[in-house]
Amino acid sequence: MINTTTRSVVVIVVPTLVVIILAVISITYFFLRGRKRKDHFETMDEMGDMESLQFNFDVIRAATCDFSDANKAGKGGFGPVYKGKLSNGQEIAVKRLSKNSRQGDLEFKNEVVLVDKLQHRNLVRLLGFCLEGNERLLVYEFVPNRSLDHYIFDPKKIANLDWESRYKIIKGIARGLLYLHEDSRLWIIQRDLEAANVLLDIEMNAKISDFGMARMCVLDQTEGSTNRIVGTYGYMASEYAMLGQFSIKSDVFSFGVLMLEIVSGQKITSFHEGENKEYLLSYVSVYINYQTPVLC
Repeated sequence: MINTTTRSVVVIVVPTLVVIILAVISITYFFLRGRKRKDHFETMDEMGDMESLQFNFDVIRAATCDFSDANKAGKGGFGPVYKGKLSNGQEIAVKRLSKNSRQGDLEFKNEVVLVDKLQHRNLVRLLGFCLEGNERLLVYEFVPNRSLDHYIFDPKKIANLDWESRYKIIKGIARGLLYLHEDSRLWIIQRDLEAANVLLDIEMNAKISDFGMARMCVLDQTEGSTNRIVGTYGYMASEYAMLGQFSIKSDVFSFGVLMLEIVSGQKITSFHEGENKEYLLSYVSVYINYQTPVLC
């Protein structure tokens, strides 16, 4: 039987512990919420400092004919892309983030800040951005021949893409990656290299695009890790897809997969041999192990 003293201790201690626990939970919640809001405002403030890159929303709306379907050039996980023409006659591509976009404010800022500091003929050039109300718009140079996936996965188009053209595209992607990894002022891991994120200009030169998921490395940093796995499965190195560990080697793996797709004209995740559907890497590895030519 519980004596009076024990009962008194329980009556005092239990409510006190409950109050302390609730206080800790509340403080943690408001701290995290405040930090998130702070990060958000810091992001917006940093964007606001880049006045020379800011476009007025009405200017972009006029350039794209009010984002008409006739001007829609494509659509990705972030939202639609529109072709536009400014009043001076310059053609542009406008990436309009949708409300359910996989990119949030931080990824949006990331793409603006990084691409603004990167200048290379094999990277898509950022012209500016628009940040008004709920609108998040990125303005790029217009690259007329669309993305690489429209060519290599179309049986008719890839038939007209000779080996010299394919080699030129592969070399352009390699040069762009080398610049990101070694030659730029920043060390960048792209993290989302795939056929849909390589654009082709009028002369079929490759230009790497989509840097919302990219990571900047500090000096002497060769790898990193994340709890948020982004990118396209099939292009991801196993250590990244399963453990969230990434490095420039992750981009090199993606480049190898992309190169294989360009050479074979087959998607990495849906290669067909007759009526059979296989994983392209598994199919090729069999031929490599037996040291026989790959039939694509």
